[in-house]
Amino acid sequence: MLVCDASHNEAMTANACGLPHFSSPQGESNYEAALRRYPGQAIVDLAALRDNMRHLVDVVGGPKSGTAVMGVVKADAYGHGLIPAALAALAGGATWLGTAQSHEALALRKAGIGPARCHILTWVYNGLAVPLDELIANDIDISLGSLAGIDALAGAARQLGRSARVHIKVDTGFGRNGFTEQGFDTALRKLVPLAKEGVLHIVGLWSHLAVADAPNVPEFVNSTDAQIEHFHDFERRMDAAGIAPEIRHLANTAATLTRPEIHFELTRPGIGLYGYEADPAMGGPQDYALTPAMTLQAQLGTVKDVEAGHGISYGRTYITDDDTSTAIVPLGYADGVHRSASGFDVRGAKHTDKPGGPVRVMTAEGPKLMRVSGRVCMDQFILDLHDSAARLGIHEGDTVQLFGPGRGEQSIEPTADDWARAADTISYEIFTCLRSRIPRLYTHANEVFGAGDLARLDPASVL
Repeated sequence: MLVCDASHNEAMTANACGLPHFSSPQGESNYEAALRRYPGQAIVDLAALRDNMRHLVDVVGGPKSGTAVMGVVKADAYGHGLIPAALAALAGGATWLGTAQSHEALALRKAGIGPARCHILTWVYNGLAVPLDELIANDIDISLGSLAGIDALAGAARQLGRSARVHIKVDTGFGRNGFTEQGFDTALRKLVPLAKEGVLHIVGLWSHLAVADAPNVPEFVNSTDAQIEHFHDFERRMDAAGIAPEIRHLANTAATLTRPEIHFELTRPGIGLYGYEADPAMGGPQDYALTPAMTLQAQLGTVKDVEAGHGISYGRTYITDDDTSTAIVPLGYADGVHRSASGFDVRGAKHTDKPGGPVRVMTAEGPKLMRVSGRVCMDQFILDLHDSAARLGIHEGDTVQLFGPGRGEQSIEPTADDWARAADTISYEIFTCLRSRIPRLYTHANEVFGAGDLARLDPASVL
């Protein structure tokens, strides 16, 4: 977590989120290099990732409970960085890692995270082109949810002369991947002989919940209950066919936190690892003892005075009410800042009032919350400071915070949930849309990792 500090040591520019924790002079040098390279940085607290996982392990009863925990690190670990986040999850007690795409599963093994350390499951692929042989050879568990997938995987296993570890994916009402109840008998007729032959090792049975993140909506609670019963039906059918699964997993973050009866032998928290609840309807991260791990910050570009009635950005959707100052934040939708988080005022062309994404700015009077004014552009957006920059003490080069750990925008501590609200989306999309041109920097690496795992990180990313 960043510690608030009003000034930067060298440039004496205001910093709305404080300097990060530096583990060494080299870490500080890496930070300065990142500022020179790009005017925005995503700073990930590895200790927060580790501690979130520790808490999730405790939620399911601890490491000896009989319920393992998977750290879901798909989509470049929700934008936090695949390898650092995976290592932090393991440091926190995860014994499984999960990726949607097979190339990320293989990248984990290539990084030196071997099968003796953890299991890895992958579940989204084109069965005609995915390197199933590489997955099998690297002891990566593979989800099966289609008849064509069974044939392709069996063929790859036979050619390799090695049994494939598989998890049977079933559709309990989500409507995405997995065998349906109507088609499951056909799947079983294919699976049973392959399992008895040893071509396929049936490890798991799994499915995904659609509305477990709405525990206070009776209709959705009933829907989740129905999915759980369908899941048990699939389990009974596998057992009757003689291929009972060794482990069952159904609980995502929401169910891990609120549905202990379906923790089974494995849970799969995703967003919880990164410090957020599955949906703000459940409450905030603090309600579940979770800490957001990422801080997104940027350094201001042009700061200037403009007169009343001045249009801001494309389409003149925002018109200044009074003489004011504006400041450029040099991140835009090419960086993953959502255009839908633009801010409009009733005087602009859209004749509507829509608050833009929140930004914490340090002023001479302390931190203030500013908002995206006008449309987000490709490489930048604009803040109406609603005052004189000179009086506020705001200057080009000041570091502002788009989101980070904190109590929310009402406390001038904006989070990804606040940006999601402004963009009419979810926190997941706020992280995963952040482009790779924004440097990812990592704090507390020396505290979380031993020498072996430290060596797996890009040295220039460690603060």
